[in-house]
Amino acid sequence: MKQALFVPIFDELAEPRVMASIAADAEEAGWDGVFVWDHIDYRAPVTGIADPWVTLAAMAMTTSAVTLGPMITPLPRRRPLKLAREVVSLDRLSQGRVVLGVGIGGDNSGELTHSGEEVDDRVRGAMLDEGLEVLTQAWTGEPLSHRGEHYVADGLTVLPRPVQGRLPVWVGVRYGRPKPLARAARFDGVFPIEIDHPDKLAETLAALDRPTDRAYDVAVGAEDDTDPRPYEQVGATWWMRGFSPFGITESEVRGVLAAGPLR
Repeated sequence: MKQALFVPIFDELAEPRVMASIAADAEEAGWDGVFVWDHIDYRAPVTGIADPWVTLAAMAMTTSAVTLGPMITPLPRRRPLKLAREVVSLDRLSQGRVVLGVGIGGDNSGELTHSGEEVDDRVRGAMLDEGLEVLTQAWTGEPLSHRGEHYVADGLTVLPRPVQGRLPVWVGVRYGRPKPLARAARFDGVFPIEIDHPDKLAETLAALDRPTDRAYDVAVGAEDDTDPRPYEQVGATWWMRGFSPFGITESEVRGVLAAGPLR
């Protein structure tokens, strides 16, 4: 099982140079990946929030081996074509080390309401499916021909193509909601959240019709020193060592980083 730092880029960590240094040190300490949150607003006492794509670009320039990516990007509040170019650019900058995590996002902090975004879960689910269709077409390098309910991409081409033959997409799902698992099964991995026991992960995976024609990742984690090995035994391929977003400090992340992943 691979292990990664999963970092909310808030407050002290809302500085791309700081995260670039952390990513480089994480690589040196033996971590397999560094993933970042993607938000434009959050609950108090959080004040500073960094842009994930600028931050990930800085991290790509200080590393050569760790996997990088946002976990997760709420695709319904992004333009798929712009996101397609951002992901390809990061993939080429990192020489093929990008994973894109996607989901419908949430409005717990008022993030969607305050920015005038769609708040209905069903509508956002439809936007996510259509946005993923645009993304996967865009990454082929062929001219797009898409006119859907939510997005238009007609005659445009996204070049250059990604370094990776297939850009891996992990789909975020909430525990106890089986419908999004069908979406996750169409892509390259699943990131189930609100999983606090290996039995919950086993239950989730039992309902997931994973593809057999390609590698498939299962990413799960915790914000403390929970032993990841029981999760590996039921099917996890990535352990995401997370952190509380409230009052996060560079020293806290560096303390976990320096201890290294549990092998």
